[in-house]
Amino acid sequence: MPYSIRSFTITALLLIISSLSHAQIIRVVDADTGMPIENVSISELNGSKTCRTGQDGKADLDIFRQTKHNIIFKHSSYESAIVKLSELSAQNGLTIRLHPNNETMQTIVLTVSRSREKRGRIAEKVEILNKRQITRLSPQTSADMLANVPGVKVQKSQLGGGSPVIRGMEANRILLVVDGVRMNNAIYRRGHLHNAISIAPHVLEKTEVVFGPSSVMYGSDALGGVIYYHTRVPKFKEKGGYHPSLLARYSTADNEMTGAYSGEFSSKNMTAFTAFSFSDFGDLRMGENRMHGFDNWAYVTEYSNNTPDYYNPNPIANPHPEIQKNSGYRQWDLIQKFRFRLKEKSNIGLNIQYSRSSGIPRFDKLNERKDGALKFAEWYYGPQKRLLTSVQYHLYPEKKWIEQGDIIIAYQNIQESRNTRQFGSLDKYERKENVDVISVNGDFHVPIVRDENRRLSYGFEWTHNKVHSHATGKTLLVQGHRITGIQNYFNIQTRYPDGGSTYNTYALYTDYRLGHSPKGTLNLGLRYNYTQLHATWMDQSFIQLPQSDIQMYNSAFSGNIAYAYKLNKDFKINTVLSSGFRSPNIDDVGKIREKKGTVTVPNIGLKPEYAFNAETGISAFFMENKIHIEARTYYTLLNHYITRDYFSLNGVEYIDYDGETCRIVANVNKGLAYIYGGSLGFSIKWDTGLKISSSHTYTYGQTLDTDQPLSSIPPVFGDLFAHYHRGKWKWDTGFRYNLHKPATRYNVPEGIDNLDETPVIRPDATDPVEKYYGSPAWWTVNIGTVYHVNNTVELQLKCDNIFDAHYKEFASGISAPGRNISLSCTLSL
Repeated sequence: MPYSIRSFTITALLLIISSLSHAQIIRVVDADTGMPIENVSISELNGSKTCRTGQDGKADLDIFRQTKHNIIFKHSSYESAIVKLSELSAQNGLTIRLHPNNETMQTIVLTVSRSREKRGRIAEKVEILNKRQITRLSPQTSADMLANVPGVKVQKSQLGGGSPVIRGMEANRILLVVDGVRMNNAIYRRGHLHNAISIAPHVLEKTEVVFGPSSVMYGSDALGGVIYYHTRVPKFKEKGGYHPSLLARYSTADNEMTGAYSGEFSSKNMTAFTAFSFSDFGDLRMGENRMHGFDNWAYVTEYSNNTPDYYNPNPIANPHPEIQKNSGYRQWDLIQKFRFRLKEKSNIGLNIQYSRSSGIPRFDKLNERKDGALKFAEWYYGPQKRLLTSVQYHLYPEKKWIEQGDIIIAYQNIQESRNTRQFGSLDKYERKENVDVISVNGDFHVPIVRDENRRLSYGFEWTHNKVHSHATGKTLLVQGHRITGIQNYFNIQTRYPDGGSTYNTYALYTDYRLGHSPKGTLNLGLRYNYTQLHATWMDQSFIQLPQSDIQMYNSAFSGNIAYAYKLNKDFKINTVLSSGFRSPNIDDVGKIREKKGTVTVPNIGLKPEYAFNAETGISAFFMENKIHIEARTYYTLLNHYITRDYFSLNGVEYIDYDGETCRIVANVNKGLAYIYGGSLGFSIKWDTGLKISSSHTYTYGQTLDTDQPLSSIPPVFGDLFAHYHRGKWKWDTGFRYNLHKPATRYNVPEGIDNLDETPVIRPDATDPVEKYYGSPAWWTVNIGTVYHVNNTVELQLKCDNIFDAHYKEFASGISAPGRNISLSCTLSL
């Protein structure tokens, strides 16, 4: 080889090696799925140099070698990330993780159609909290997490609870779902329901809330909406590994101490996820800044210090009335998941969840008074236990009628109890319930055409509920202040039919989604529901029913028509017409319980209730998704709605129950009622890492037959948040408010709104009658910060209710926390 050619070749090789040595290759992936993101714009924060990622999510940052500015990563479907140049220069092959943006047309929604669907093709109102947002909120319970979802209000009767309200619907009118399995069972009650806390928030991958009747996809109970908990799904990876994490948190308002562990094992064909958490909550301190003007409202001046082992015939004075005695409790949560790859496109998963609490004091009952004195020496829920085991088969046959689908077989066991004893009595009443639920549901999907503009979904669901109800009366044996044993046992009335009861549901559904043009998507759905209820009362020495053995059969069709029209890629108009159906369950038909001088008795003539809903809304994005505005209004008509009202049994209106004479009430069907309302929300983002968001909700409900306000209708409420992210720091500032709800807008006969938990207006010369004020207006300011020390350690400091305002959430029996400082630390290995 001539010298000149050899010299040229060596020079070229040196130039290639030199250029490779200076290449700075980074990879951009989805923070939730780990999948590469194509077409991410990478540019100087205050400069002109720009490049983009390829199909593999990789980009060469060599053009930024001489820049002095930080680098910003932007994509329309993800939140922007600003990274220091020094971090990018530290290593070659660095991975940048972008978090999905829930406020884009491309956001994937799983709940509405029970399959993956882009938000731009969905007309229903959906709010999503992803894992990153949940972590930033650092909620004590999942109920506290739901209180931060725009449009959701949460009621509390005690610290260990939380009853979500959606569009004026609550408890058994809201469907809770976890990992494809309905949590609602045969004894989900009317009024306030606190099962939402039995899912630990730190194991959630995301939570989706669907607003409005969703009975087509989810069946009975979804009149107001669906709350869908998605727990973390371990992912298959070519390179296996194990990644544990630890969480520790302390909060001052209730001396909360929480410890949590989770670990994910990944391999090519098998994955596992394990999580365990323990929380210890002390007595809750209310706020002391009484901006509402009621100086002594809700103070706990005396309390009962009785326990299952300790006896005191008298209440004792509370030296710190702002401390809400008898509110603390403990909770344990465990989850174990496995996934096995069977073929390239199918896998099977095993899901085991267990939640257990200590005894939970019923705070509002322990502060109930009779003849001016505390009524109950003891009133607590026994340990609440929830067990879920399910097997989920994901199949991808890609056949003509089944392209993909899921079949879930699940078993649940729920145990709960109520334990009461009044002052001045040694008689203790214990009522225990045990519910076994077996369910099988299948959801299948197939695109009618390959581009998925036409998509057919169909499925089935079967559930079997078996309820066991037991009750025991005990006369305590006491020596001094010590309970030494039981003098004798006596019969008492069970809460539910003592001969056992069953509740079965059967359903078939189909859902057709048609993208007839690039701008419009039409969704048509139809579901057939059939329910069976069987209940037997054996002991009728307390209450005599017209029938001791009943069977009820109900069926209904429910449907929906939804249309999403995009005027352009950033502006969408939504219209939804839907119907809902709720068949009476065991709690509706067969419950017997006392509340404030009334006793609810069975009504074996109860019929289903129906909801018909119409809504419309707009969703608009501006400036490359930096500005988002959404507004929506709706009207829901209830027919044969179920409410609690005065009742007579065998011509009798009063009955003796647990030693006192009470007025008889029952769940009954009424005629027509309506609920209407609206919501407005917006968010604004800047490239500097600042984001401002706000939401506002209005609800109004009234009966047409009795001309009374409906229960569970919250006052106007909303929020305003500012979030700032720069480098390793994240800052959050929030403002939350509720307007006044006057006593005239409370439903008094049903008792669900708890008007007696609101302040009293004392008589004066202008108005000599004492009366309730209703729910006072309130507002709070919160602030928090997160600091990423490194890839392993994250610290979080929050201060909620900075001004220590005293307030109660609407219809709640316990005051909200006062100023609360919480500190948490997360270690991810």
